[in-house]
Amino acid sequence: MKKILFIDVDGTLVTYEAKLPDSAVEAIRLARRNGHRVYMCTGRSTAEMPQNILDIGYDGMIGGNGSYIEDHGNVVMHKLLTLEQCKHIVDWLHSRKLEFYLESNNGLFASENFEEAGEPVMQKYAAYKGKADADKITVRNSLHGIVFGGELYRDDLNKVSYILSSYQDHLDAQKEFPELKHGTWGGVGETALFGDIGVANITKAVAVHTLLDYLKADIKDTIAFGDAKVDIPMFEVCNYSVCMGSGGDEAKQAADYITDDVDKDGLYKAFKHLNLI
Repeated sequence: MKKILFIDVDGTLVTYEAKLPDSAVEAIRLARRNGHRVYMCTGRSTAEMPQNILDIGYDGMIGGNGSYIEDHGNVVMHKLLTLEQCKHIVDWLHSRKLEFYLESNNGLFASENFEEAGEPVMQKYAAYKGKADADKITVRNSLHGIVFGGELYRDDLNKVSYILSSYQDHLDAQKEFPELKHGTWGGVGETALFGDIGVANITKAVAVHTLLDYLKADIKDTIAFGDAKVDIPMFEVCNYSVCMGSGGDEAKQAADYITDDVDKDGLYKAFKHLNLI
């Protein structure tokens, strides 16, 4: 039976240092050659997908943690923040002197002082992930597709990420924008480095169902691959789930199977274990 594979990017397909193992590329290409469908399922927008990932070849993607769905170049769904919502968010973040970037399929549009404010935060994030040269990280080499000096009032946004001065910023954002979806990343709870704001009722799980309806496919043929808490809804909705050995404890507990680390051929080994290749 041919399967539909949903693969997270950061921490699953590539390491948090953006290293793409050759074995992962081989696994995806072999699986597709065997007739399985492969979809990236990521928090990234399409502008954040570097050429080496695009060159692997896949059937489509779910981006923005579920706000965007594409199949063989056809846009199946794209839920965007409105221009009015964007203006409200940008003005509110400016009023609190919080630096941010706007996530669009056309690029990541940084606030005026994001590069300076974001560098130590991205270095701390890299250190959390165990990167040896975390102190050498810059905003420009850590965020693919980042744009400086671009228009900040936009109607093409999937979501917004902003640097937290404290966890209270996230709590206040929820009160200010009750109609939108709120999250944090780069840490858990009070240790989070970033907050994010996006369209309500959007998750990887909702996107998986939407894509399957479009494909007229059955949930019993799905397998999810991930490494983090944000992947758990995808794990819960798919028929079978695989967590990377380098993944978080919550994701491991939610998965049906735990493979090896990303940079120890974990994806390839999982594909072999599941007889996909």
